[in-house]
Amino acid sequence: MSPTYSKTVTITVKGLVQGVGFRPFVYSCAWKLGLVGTVANSGRGVEIIVGGKDSVVNVLVQQLKREAPPLARVDAVVVKPSGDMFLGDSFCIIDSSLTANTTFIPPDAATCQECLEEIFSPDDRRYLYPFTNCTNCGPRLSIIRKIPYDRPDTSMDSFTMCAQCAEEYADPANRRFHAQPNGCPQCGPTLRWLDNLGSVVCGDSNESLRCCARALGQGEIVAVKGLGGFHLVVDGSNASSVKRLRSLKNRPGKPLALMAPSLKAAKTIGRFNEPASRLLSSVERPIVLVPKKDNTVLSREIAPGIDEIGIMLPYTPLHHLLFALPECPQFLVMTSGNPTGEPLCTGNDEALARLGTIADFFLIHNREIMTRQDDSVARITRGREQLIRRARGYVPRAVAVAGIPGSMLGCGAEMKNCFALTRAGQVFLSQHIGDLKNAASLDFFEHTIQKFQHLLGIRVQKVACDLHPDFLSTRYGKSLDLPLQQVQHHHAHAGAVMAEHGLASGIGVIFDGVGLGLDGTIWGGEILQLDKSSCTRVAYLRPFQLPGGDVATREIWRIGIALAKESGLDPAGIPRAFYRQHSVDSTKTEQIWQLLDRNINAPICTSVGRLFDGVASLLGVRHECSFEGQAAMEMESLARQFDHSGEAAVSADNVACFVENSSAGGAAIDFVPLVHKLMAEQEQGKDVAELCCIFHLWLVEATCRVVSRIALQAADVGEKNDTIVLGGGCFQNRLLLGWMTERLEAEGWKVYTGEQVPVNDGGLALGQLYIASLQENLAHK
Repeated sequence: MSPTYSKTVTITVKGLVQGVGFRPFVYSCAWKLGLVGTVANSGRGVEIIVGGKDSVVNVLVQQLKREAPPLARVDAVVVKPSGDMFLGDSFCIIDSSLTANTTFIPPDAATCQECLEEIFSPDDRRYLYPFTNCTNCGPRLSIIRKIPYDRPDTSMDSFTMCAQCAEEYADPANRRFHAQPNGCPQCGPTLRWLDNLGSVVCGDSNESLRCCARALGQGEIVAVKGLGGFHLVVDGSNASSVKRLRSLKNRPGKPLALMAPSLKAAKTIGRFNEPASRLLSSVERPIVLVPKKDNTVLSREIAPGIDEIGIMLPYTPLHHLLFALPECPQFLVMTSGNPTGEPLCTGNDEALARLGTIADFFLIHNREIMTRQDDSVARITRGREQLIRRARGYVPRAVAVAGIPGSMLGCGAEMKNCFALTRAGQVFLSQHIGDLKNAASLDFFEHTIQKFQHLLGIRVQKVACDLHPDFLSTRYGKSLDLPLQQVQHHHAHAGAVMAEHGLASGIGVIFDGVGLGLDGTIWGGEILQLDKSSCTRVAYLRPFQLPGGDVATREIWRIGIALAKESGLDPAGIPRAFYRQHSVDSTKTEQIWQLLDRNINAPICTSVGRLFDGVASLLGVRHECSFEGQAAMEMESLARQFDHSGEAAVSADNVACFVENSSAGGAAIDFVPLVHKLMAEQEQGKDVAELCCIFHLWLVEATCRVVSRIALQAADVGEKNDTIVLGGGCFQNRLLLGWMTERLEAEGWKVYTGEQVPVNDGGLALGQLYIASLQENLAHK
């Protein structure tokens, strides 16, 4: 039989187009346009064979590019002639033939507007149902057991669909067509309300939610099972409840995230510009860091000493229904459901065992969580999204990196660990694993590597890891007995930014906590000359000692003393305020001074992160830290309180910004003149906020001068580069990043930093893979 249409083509749509309602979307478009043919999932994406008039087929192609479903991401639409073939007289969805090696797994997605309308419509059969979802929203990665992404291979396999749900699932015109988590009150997951001994108090879903709202209103701590794990939840305006949660969880100072019922409510406690509002309301629903407002209903214990607050909006029907109950507090603290330093709880029995001494009650459900995921954290910096923690909503979305080979594993760092796997041209960063400091975290790390290899169809053949021999991630990489490339920590930080933005060369300004340097010392304030796979350390922060090693990262008064000694002060020259505010007596000072003199357990470092700590101690900001970056965050908040356009501006006349250090072969950013200035100003009674502002401005000024000097030296030998890469955890500091970027751009530099990939150690695995692949390519030439 001859075809009755003028054009037949095969259209391959590549990207995140499976598990997101793309085939029903194609079916609907083709049916409305009167085209014939088929659509199916394939190993390459979504494959469409279509026949019809040339102009009409072209309309379909444009719709595929411009009108894709909300969860889809179209990377490419490839159209090829198919020759003469008979496609029948209709358009239909046919069975898929999938292979793992090119399949994308969609991230979990926030509840869509259509599902929200259903759960609040009394006449709808999903009225008040806390697990409502469709192809445009709901769980994805968190329920997948194995591929292909079909219901029998998810944690929904134990829930047999009722007749109505099965009809929706099979109807290509329904938005629940092949929605694997589909269910309803008659056939889907349910809630239960338990006490902290595991006894069932209520087995009805709706009443369990009401029990939860009442308990939160009465000041109780509730462990709530969500998409990727448990949250520990309390009333955000109840100071005693927040204090009790901090005490029981052993989290004395680290900021706590809040959930607000709506964007309107969020704006009463935080300052949102338009980009931040869009990010807060996005389908990814991250925790968004924004300036906090004064004099709100919130407890001061939410983020003590810090002028930012982390807020997220509801992203599951359960959250929306909870806030709709009159007994529920207006703002809820929702922090990760785990003892501090351990992985997130996902199982019901596990949560009762590990959280029973923290939570008063448990709101649980019977849908198994297959992949644990923390909430993602992001902020808007200079109008652009900057991810701080990459997890729910973003993982396992790929990062496109041209030229990177497949089958590689990047093991990441020890702190804020994320690993990464590659396919050709693509890097898949894992969700936030956490700090690899214990057996439970290591087990989570190893298990997730194995699972992601299976889900993504990747068999690791080469490994990249950090230089530090004692990192558990490094030990794991070495244990695989595969070809291994170790990448220096700060080179990897630069590599992560280069990979994200497609850069081949530049000057890297890498400021972070600590990382093992090529010379065996602790680095963390580095300026690197970057050229494809090579890296030359051309400048750095003036070295100083860390008395007590790792102990100094918690007892930061030790670093204050070390900075004073390095600056040529004696114990009597340290401001009296240091002793008065920190209760550090002269005996302790003398003991540390002797350790430094004798170089006993006092390793050398060039860390900007530790410089922040030491200066914070000398200025009386704080004496000890309960979490990494605490002192720096408080210094940033104080600096923002002061008008930096006033007397705090640093000039060449009052601070010498760098010195030559010929013995080390590069320029050093010298903090000694700054320390003297700060000590003198403090003795004269200058406000600590102004001094914190001076410190930030000095760091920007000093860095820019060294960068300019390096550029001039390069120009003298005929080399020119206009690219700056800002990397490392210190550039999570919004003030430092903003001022540094503005200053460098004003001098004509093109400045890049981490955006969709964290600038902290959470992006390190990407940098390890990028640098290792460049070095491998060079070796093969």
